[in-house]
Amino acid sequence: MEFFKIRRDIPFMRHALIFNAISILTFVAAVFFLATRGLHLSVEFTGGTVMQVQYAQPADVESIRRTVSSLGYTDVQVQNFGTARDVLIRLPAQKGVTSAQQSERTLAALRTGDPTVTLKRTEFVGPQVGEELAVDGMKALAMVVVGIMIYLAIRFEWKFAVAAIFANLHDVVIILGFFAFFQWEFSLAVLAAVLAVLGYSVNESVVIFDRIRENFRRYRKMSTVETIDNAITSTISRTIITHGSTQIMVLSMLLFGGATLHYFALALTIGILFGIYSSVFVAAAIAMWLGIKREDLIRAAPKREGDPNDPNAGATV
Repeated sequence: MEFFKIRRDIPFMRHALIFNAISILTFVAAVFFLATRGLHLSVEFTGGTVMQVQYAQPADVESIRRTVSSLGYTDVQVQNFGTARDVLIRLPAQKGVTSAQQSERTLAALRTGDPTVTLKRTEFVGPQVGEELAVDGMKALAMVVVGIMIYLAIRFEWKFAVAAIFANLHDVVIILGFFAFFQWEFSLAVLAAVLAVLGYSVNESVVIFDRIRENFRRYRKMSTVETIDNAITSTISRTIITHGSTQIMVLSMLLFGGATLHYFALALTIGILFGIYSSVFVAAAIAMWLGIKREDLIRAAPKREGDPNDPNAGATV
C-alpha cells in the first residue's frame, strides 16, 4: 500500500553531513545532562515506600504534596492513580524509620486535612533490590545491543551492524537525556520503553538496509549514494503508515492512559520520533561513511571454465 507516490528520489545523503552534525550536538547535550543532572530514579531503583490512598471526592494533588512535604521529605512524588479519587504517594527511604511507620505518619497527616482518606495499599522496596534491578536492566540493555549487532552482521554486513548500533544508542541516549534534563521519573516502565525503542528502531533500519541490498542487485549503474537515496525514498510511504499508526496508539496512551502509563508513553513517543530520524540520517549515513558498496552485499558468481565472458577462457599455459 502506498499513500504517497514519489516520482523522484529525494537526495537525503546530500544533507547527511549537516544532519549528522545535529545528531552529534544532540547526543553530546544528552550526555552532558546525564552527567550533570542524572536520572530521577523512581522508588523501584532507590528504595522507599509506596502508598495508595483513596478519597471520598476528587483529591487535591497539590495540597497532598504540600502536606507530605511538610513531614520533612525533600523528594516526594504524588500523583493521581487510575481515578481522580485515588492517589499514589512515593516516599524515599529514611534511616531508622520502617515502612509501616512512614505510612502511618503520612496517613495521619493526610487525615488532618480530610478524615475520609483511607489507605488502600502500602509497599516497601529496599535499596538493595533497586540496585539489583538497575544492574539487571543494564545487562538486558547490553544483551539487546549485542544481539542486534550479531543479527545484522549475519543478515547483512558488519558495516550495517555498526551503523545500526550507533543509531540505536543515539536514540537511547537522547531519551535518557530528555529524562535527565526535565527530571522526569525514570522507572521500570520507562526502562521497558527504552528496550522497546531499541527493537522498534532497528526494525526501521533493517527495512532500509534490505531495500539498499535489493537496489544493489537491481540497479547496477547507480552509485552508492543514489542507491541509498532510492531505498529511503521508496520506503517513505511504508514508514509514514507504520510509524503514524504506532504514534497514534502511543499518543492515546500518553493523553488518556493516566499517570501509570504517562512516562512509559512519553519515552516511546520520543523514541519513535528519533527512531525514524536515526534510521535515515544516522544509520544510513554512517553506512555510507563506512564505505558500504555493492561488493559487500553481493558476491560475484564464480566464472565457469570456457565462459565466453572470461577474458582468460581457453588460454593455455
